[in-house]
Amino acid sequence: MIDPEALGLRSDDQRNSIPTRKMTPDVYFSADVETDGPIPGPYSMLSLALVRAGSFDGCRFEVAPSASPSIYLELRPISDSFELEALRVNGLDRDRLVREGLDPRQAMTQLAEWVRVSAQGGEPVLVAYPISFDWSWLYWYFVRFSATGSPFNHSRCFDMKTAVALLTGIPIHRARRSELPSDLRSDLPHTHNALDDAAEQAEVFRKIMGKWRRA
Repeated sequence: MIDPEALGLRSDDQRNSIPTRKMTPDVYFSADVETDGPIPGPYSMLSLALVRAGSFDGCRFEVAPSASPSIYLELRPISDSFELEALRVNGLDRDRLVREGLDPRQAMTQLAEWVRVSAQGGEPVLVAYPISFDWSWLYWYFVRFSATGSPFNHSRCFDMKTAVALLTGIPIHRARRSELPSDLRSDLPHTHNALDDAAEQAEVFRKIMGKWRRA
């Protein structure tokens, strides 16, 4: 049997005896974006929403209040390229956004400031299901357009799909949102409106964190 102390590791008793230090909490923001194509740059992000989902200080997960802070923005397209299928899914009027959408510089600077204020001194963490799509769009837009850069730095993100795979013991390719276990599903509808979907996702995230803390 390997002695943990021989490897410089602490035993369970030693870990449990370590005084708990108060840490700056992670503050989680559920994100959803709607776009007119698969990648940023050649295509455009048309709408986005963030909903504060909760915080975790290393000891306790605190659920955000029912009236969680949220933000929804619609942006002006940055190119002439788009895919009709993407517009059919999200239902956004691209021509209207060409006329009325926020300038991306204004939108992303406003969003970065909103995140920092809403985090209330915590460290903002972006949450999505999966994180890969929403992160790629938001980070690219923050770097390209925000006057203050990304409030999530270059890597502060949490992938709910990976978390579900680990919690349920299934391969990552099977951890589809459509196949979530009943105890992790949200009662809110998935509408492809960015604010609706960010709120639905925030509820799923809270259930994931609750199940993990009980495991």
